[in-house]
Amino acid sequence: MIYRVSHTTRYRYSAPVDQCVSLAHLLPRNTSFQRCNSAVINVDPAPVVGTQRYDYFGNSTYHFTVQAQHTVLEVTAQSDVEVTGQRQSLALDFGATCADVRALLPDVSVAENVRAREFLLNSPMVRRDTRLAEYAAPSFQEDRPFFSCVRDLTTRIFADFTYDPRFTEVATPLETVLEHRRGVCQDFAHLAIGCLRSLGFPARYISGYLETTPPPGTEKLTGADASHAWFSAYSPTEGWADFDPTNNLMALEQHITTAWGRDYTDVTPLKGSVLGGGDGHSLDVAVNVERLP
Repeated sequence: MIYRVSHTTRYRYSAPVDQCVSLAHLLPRNTSFQRCNSAVINVDPAPVVGTQRYDYFGNSTYHFTVQAQHTVLEVTAQSDVEVTGQRQSLALDFGATCADVRALLPDVSVAENVRAREFLLNSPMVRRDTRLAEYAAPSFQEDRPFFSCVRDLTTRIFADFTYDPRFTEVATPLETVLEHRRGVCQDFAHLAIGCLRSLGFPARYISGYLETTPPPGTEKLTGADASHAWFSAYSPTEGWADFDPTNNLMALEQHITTAWGRDYTDVTPLKGSVLGGGDGHSLDVAVNVERLP
C-alpha cells in the first residue's frame, strides 16, 4: 500500500514573533515494514537554517530557525510512504510466554535486548506504578504466550476506556486517565506502555498516521485526518509488535509510522521556542492521508 501524507501546522500569534527555533518529527521513518519514498518539509516564513538529522532513536527530524518577523508560522510536510503487510502472520497464540520473556530479556549478549531494556524505565510522561500493574495483571499469565496477553490488554483498554478528546490535554497525567477511564489515542498508548513497564516488559510509544475511510456514500474531506498514536511491545524471540488500543487492533497496513520513543515527549510533531508572540497563539492542524495507485 502506498500513501501520500500531508500534514500542515499553522500557528497564529497575537503579536509579532521575532525569532523561532523548532524541531519537527514529521518525516516517516524507514522500518522493516515501511519505506519512505520521498519526504519534504516547507516552512513559511522561510528559515535561515534548516537541517535534517536522525535523533537518538533513529527517527528522521528537521531542525529549523526562522528569523523573519511574523505573526503566522506554517509548516507543511508531505511524504510518500509504502507500507507492507507487516504483522498479519504473527501468531498471537504461539511463541514466547510471559515467563520466557522474563527469562530471556536479561541476556545482554543479544543487542536488541540491550536496546529494548531502556524501554523498561520511567520516562517523562509514563512512570511505573502499582495501580497500572494491578490493572494489567488479569491479562498476563506466566504460561500464556506474551503477545496474546498484550492483545488481551489492548482489548480491555478499548472496552474499559472512553475516547473523549475534550477530557485530556497533552500534559494530562496518566493517573487521571486511569482514574476517570477517558482520554485519546496518546493517553491510551501511554496507559498500555505504563501497564507493560509496571509488569517488567519493554514498551515504546509510536507516533504516526492512520488511514481513515468515510461512511458509505460520502466523500472523504481533505485535511480531516489526524495524527495517531499506538504502542509497541517487545519479545526477545519475536521482536517488536505494534498494537492500537484506540481501535482494538494490531497495527497493519493502514498504520503509517513517523517516529518512536519512550513517550510523546520524544516524538512531538512540532515543538520549539519563540521570541515574542504576545500573550498566546492559536493552532490549526490539517492532516490528509491519501492512498495512491
